[in-house]
Amino acid sequence: MSLHVTFLGTSGAVPTTERNPSSVFVRREGDALLFDAGEGTQRQMMRYGTGFDVDDIFVSHIHGDHVLGIPGLLQTLDFNGRTDPLRIHTPRGTAHRLRDLVFALDHSTAFETTIEEVGVGDVVVDREEYEVRAFATEHRTKSVGYALVEHDRKGRFDREKAEELGVPVGPKFSQLHEGEAVELDDGTVVRPEQVVGPPRPGRKFVYTGDTRPTNATRSAAQDAELLVHDATFAEEAAERATDTGHSTAREAAEIAQDAGVERLALTHISSRYGGDTSQLLDEAQAAFDGEVFVARDGKELDVPFPDDE
Repeated sequence: MSLHVTFLGTSGAVPTTERNPSSVFVRREGDALLFDAGEGTQRQMMRYGTGFDVDDIFVSHIHGDHVLGIPGLLQTLDFNGRTDPLRIHTPRGTAHRLRDLVFALDHSTAFETTIEEVGVGDVVVDREEYEVRAFATEHRTKSVGYALVEHDRKGRFDREKAEELGVPVGPKFSQLHEGEAVELDDGTVVRPEQVVGPPRPGRKFVYTGDTRPTNATRSAAQDAELLVHDATFAEEAAERATDTGHSTAREAAEIAQDAGVERLALTHISSRYGGDTSQLLDEAQAAFDGEVFVARDGKELDVPFPDDE
């Protein structure tokens, strides 16, 4: 069950020749999810081969470097013959402004596009195996972060134990793993709890968008396999980070450390750091014991299950 992440845009508000504005593409099995869509996102999707079968776009806030790519993406999807509906999620109180942007041009798509407002604590998407929740962030406008949280998986099936109890290889194995008791030919009943271990946790992917470090992020990211956090500045610009509603790399790392995160991705990198982000990485590594990296456009990674690491 794959959970694959592609960073499409990792710059701050001002793009560079190496970094596009904010966007992260997540593919979970057959579902394709897009978190923010800065200018040129559709070209980044082509460049890095993510495909265009996006089901949902999750907007953290409607500053230009996070949404200006949506009109172009919709037009590209239409030209490619899309017919499936598309859902765009945006913070409460911003739908009318995003709608004005998306439909500003005289171009109507052949597929239905809905823009839905989300509030803090909302389950934005609820699917059989996972959900996407919105949590509070702190920026200079209405904003939210998003946490993709998988439901618990079935416990491990102990085939050796099942055979010891006399369960024949075949359909009864599946019945037991699905939680059904089975009766053997001699009348013995074998219960699921005899051969199936406790439920195993799923994975958690957390995306903050632009934000100051917050307790809400710390809570949402608890034990996450991957936290993608605003790290616009180094500590030398900590005052500017506060004034502009962003975080430093060290502040992002402190959140990750407190939350027990496995892996931290630093993103929304200010253009002042150009091609050298070593200062950001060094400051984050000093505050976080787990794996940390400065995201770059085109970086891909698979998110493992907790018990696969």
